[in-house]
Amino acid sequence: MDKSAEALTQVARAGNFVRTAHCEATDPGALDQLAMDLGDAPLALVVLFAAPSADLSILTRKAASLFPATPVIGCTTAGEISTEGYAENEIVAIGLPASHFAVDTILIPDLSALHSEDLIGRLIRSRQTLARRNPDWSGEFAFLLVDGLSIKEDEVTSALASGLGPVPLFGGSAGDGTRFRETLLFHDGQILKNAAILTFVRSSCAVRVFSLDHLRPTERRMIVTEADPDRRIVHQINAEPAAFEYARILGKDPAQLTTFTFAAHPVVVRIGGKHHVRSIRQMRPNGDLVFFSAIDEGLVLTLAEPEHMVQHLDRELTALGAEVAPEAILACDCILRRIEAQDKQMFGQISDTLRRHRVVGFSTYGEQHGAMHVNQTMTGVAIYPPPERSR
Repeated sequence: MDKSAEALTQVARAGNFVRTAHCEATDPGALDQLAMDLGDAPLALVVLFAAPSADLSILTRKAASLFPATPVIGCTTAGEISTEGYAENEIVAIGLPASHFAVDTILIPDLSALHSEDLIGRLIRSRQTLARRNPDWSGEFAFLLVDGLSIKEDEVTSALASGLGPVPLFGGSAGDGTRFRETLLFHDGQILKNAAILTFVRSSCAVRVFSLDHLRPTERRMIVTEADPDRRIVHQINAEPAAFEYARILGKDPAQLTTFTFAAHPVVVRIGGKHHVRSIRQMRPNGDLVFFSAIDEGLVLTLAEPEHMVQHLDRELTALGAEVAPEAILACDCILRRIEAQDKQMFGQISDTLRRHRVVGFSTYGEQHGAMHVNQTMTGVAIYPPPERSR
């Protein structure tokens, strides 16, 4: 690697425990450098979040040779979160040390052929195996990566729910920048489409799965009166063309609707006593609205308005470290949050907040939390110091 490329390679080892590193996605020596930066200690899992500009064939081939005894999973992104905060055109690597973590990955290779009963059986066996092998380790979570253009996330999370038991789940949908053309996963040397990867993690460390958003429902409501649920398209709201009615409620000209508008003015639905975001992905020329997650006729949509994004994020991340500061936070952060931060000129402040709180991860086309597929949130897991360092 030349000196300029080496200067761009940044390494952070959160407390010398959870291993993280990042470098330029187009650097031909990226994987060699990342492997060196992650260190020589045996790893239970390597996670790679790669910008779409990365050469995935080289990435997956080298990962298989450089980490032959370690599961390697990952996906393409809509932006990365490195130890420096928000990043673009990079590969971010996370390594969980085998001394404090045990994992089992379950590949779902074809989301068009999702067999819930077989999948639930695999989940239960996986959980039980990890528990038997590490009976004294009580920290556990499940991490899900899904093809972000599959339109199958709601179906996947629903199918997984019955087999998870008490294990908290979070995850993210693979991205493709702002292009929305191709989203890919990788799993032990394979490059996959229309797939999902579930990873059970058991640890001697305390962990806490969380989900946050800075949106609050208003009194302005609308009803979906015509929709295509299979494609997440809303044709009509309040019996009017969807985009035109949405614009009217906002007091805007439909021609003014952009991705920034959708990020600044999302809608939420009330499910199980809580509001969940249903973000709009794009407007079609005919006035249809395409959503990032499940939508159906008869749903009551409530317009939401944001709190101050920087203050909210800092408050929520600070609360995760109220008693003990996390060693690292692995996060899946919606692309619409990144877009909103850019539009409101808060990008640098958000980036600084992520860096200060040791957040690493990627920007997604959607997030998963428990049995829900959601949007415009940050979901993740806070990983706390191992017991011997907490005393």
